[in-house]
Amino acid sequence: MDTRQKSTIAVGVILILVGVLFALVNLVPELQPQVADLWPLIIIGVGVLLFVIGLITGVPDMAVPACIVAGIGGILYFQNAYDMFESWAYAWTLIPGFVGVGIILASVTGGKNRYSVRRGLNAILTSLILFAIFGAIFGAFTSTGIYWPLLLVAAGILILLRPLFNRGQS
Repeated sequence: MDTRQKSTIAVGVILILVGVLFALVNLVPELQPQVADLWPLIIIGVGVLLFVIGLITGVPDMAVPACIVAGIGGILYFQNAYDMFESWAYAWTLIPGFVGVGIILASVTGGKNRYSVRRGLNAILTSLILFAIFGAIFGAFTSTGIYWPLLLVAAGILILLRPLFNRGQS
């Protein structure tokens, strides 16, 4: 079976599953309020389906957009559950981390070299640093008090010292 046939089958199965889900929601009215509260799970599900399609079709790089979509769904799930939509002011900084997770997954499922894993980890680290900076600016870390700038100093020192330890590697 070639890649085109596999992708056609995957899309067909996905459409059938989504159709059955929507039919159940329409036929069983008790499910409607529950689905309305869990709408971010649909976005996470789309991310998972993208990843599965990538695996079925032999395109492991589909893990990157899959992780982005699923990660944004996770952010929206958190924001919806805790009614904290204002956290988007700093939560968007997690998207480069989702890209990093996707790069690592693509590397693991596609057998790419170890440098892909390193690039993924760098993206995750960058994302976490940005999250700390923007979260602190917008008041997300009130429990850390006046000490959050020290985390930024530590991150800066690590970034400056990293080339000293990686001299033999390109």
